[in-house]
Amino acid sequence: MIKHHPSNELLAKFSEGNLPATLSVAVAIHVEMCPVCQKELAALEAKNADNVFTESASDLDDVFDKTLFDAITADESIDEVYEQEQVLVDVKDKTYTLPRALTRIGHSNFMQIGKLARSRIDLEDGPLRASLLHIDAGGEIPEHTHTGFELTLLLDGEFSDEDGHYVPGDFMMLDGRHNHTPKTIEGCLCFTVVSSALHFNKGISKLLNPIGNLIY
Repeated sequence: MIKHHPSNELLAKFSEGNLPATLSVAVAIHVEMCPVCQKELAALEAKNADNVFTESASDLDDVFDKTLFDAITADESIDEVYEQEQVLVDVKDKTYTLPRALTRIGHSNFMQIGKLARSRIDLEDGPLRASLLHIDAGGEIPEHTHTGFELTLLLDGEFSDEDGHYVPGDFMMLDGRHNHTPKTIEGCLCFTVVSSALHFNKGISKLLNPIGNLIY
């Protein structure tokens, strides 16, 4: 059962189209996987629609060019509806089906670093970087904190850290207030968004700090 969801603020901004591209994709994926947030989002979208269409007629006249509006509403053509094909990715002899929100967005080949493999998502979004992160069975990421924020959305498999155990659909937002050591028994595939590098905390793992951006 999914226990970790986007905040009410994130869902509201998503419904208004006011999130950066990488975060918008993350919320879209979670909503696709989470019946609870599907209902929340539907309620927000209905409220947004009420706010728009209860404006007075004079307000709408200021927004719309009547000739253009009449031409749009008179158009009886039907948009072509196409079947969305599944996109599969293979990592370490395992095949994963990507969520619908990622089927029309490209990604790089997976780069392997020990039990970790990372594929960068083809989204230009300022300082925010999105990736697919795969951890092999029995793998872990050494204890670290965050110099910015880290969003992790579990797509497949399982992992755990000091705060609990996570299942597909769980949506976690962490920042410099958090330290954790994600590890997985079965292996997992995650969608991640970061605004800056990880910072490794202990022992020899501190040597990984110069390549924190490379891992995520």
